[in-house]
Amino acid sequence: MARLRKFFGGPGGDQIRPGAIAAVAAVAFALWALSGLYLVQPNEQAVVTTFGAYSRSAGPGLNYALPAPIERVEKVPVTSLNRIDIGGADGADVPEESLMLTGDENIVDLDFSVTWRVADAARYIFTIRDPEESVKAVAESAMREVVGRRDLESILTRGRGEVQAQAAELMQQTLDSWGAGVSVVEVQIRNANPPAEVVDAFREVANAGQDAESAVNEANTYRNRVINEAKGDAARITQAAEAYREQAVREATGEASRFDQIYAEYRSAPAVTRERLYIETMQRVLQNSNKVIVDSDGASAPIILPPDVFRPRTGTPAVTATPAETGSAAPGARNNQ
Repeated sequence: MARLRKFFGGPGGDQIRPGAIAAVAAVAFALWALSGLYLVQPNEQAVVTTFGAYSRSAGPGLNYALPAPIERVEKVPVTSLNRIDIGGADGADVPEESLMLTGDENIVDLDFSVTWRVADAARYIFTIRDPEESVKAVAESAMREVVGRRDLESILTRGRGEVQAQAAELMQQTLDSWGAGVSVVEVQIRNANPPAEVVDAFREVANAGQDAESAVNEANTYRNRVINEAKGDAARITQAAEAYREQAVREATGEASRFDQIYAEYRSAPAVTRERLYIETMQRVLQNSNKVIVDSDGASAPIILPPDVFRPRTGTPAVTATPAETGSAAPGARNNQ
């Protein structure tokens, strides 16, 4: 105490030195000025306001802002993912949120979740008062609009992915028009069912649709098989016809060429050519038939040939007809091939 009195006061301790006051003021000012230092984490974005009005944004790292009450710093997580469940969660259904009217005037009980994050910290702070409630309201409105344009069957079966994508796109457009600074990451449908009162009827309709689809698939399979078989038969017939045409053309071409050659020989030697044609024709006619040569020299009675001579050839040796066999006196009658 004595030292403090000596530091602040004069010899008697009843007067305060001006230098002491200045030193205390300097220390206080230094502490106040240093209070403006702040650290922003990698997953955060800082928003600096000057007397309550937006001034600037700061990224991760060590930053400085004028101490309060001149400037204030608010840190917002911008990489953290936020999730909102609409229609109920953990088995607790909320009918006023989950029941929606479809485009074909049916009702669907639909629960879904929205994953979102902060894209612009300044807009996130100054544009929307209650971010979670705002995102939830936009999500429910967008989903009802998308569901209202589609039929119940597509929502429950193959069109679920399209519904999710369209709802996320519509949500993002609405939030961007507000300048909310929120980015929609994903919209995921957790459950989509018809109302409990019509579940049985809907299952019967679904089963009937599956049966009809199976029948159509079987019919298509039979049609494809029949068509393929018909195409195969047509291709085989076409190939056979083309082969026959080629054969006929080649034979006709060969015959025409042979005729031209014969005609050229005939013009050069008509008599010889006629004789040769006659001999060749007789050769073709007689080479596969039975032939009987009769020597009529000295014959005085009719010659009677046995019936076997006129039978078709069977590859057996030739039979020679003698006068004793034929009942004729002609010794020169014989059967040759």
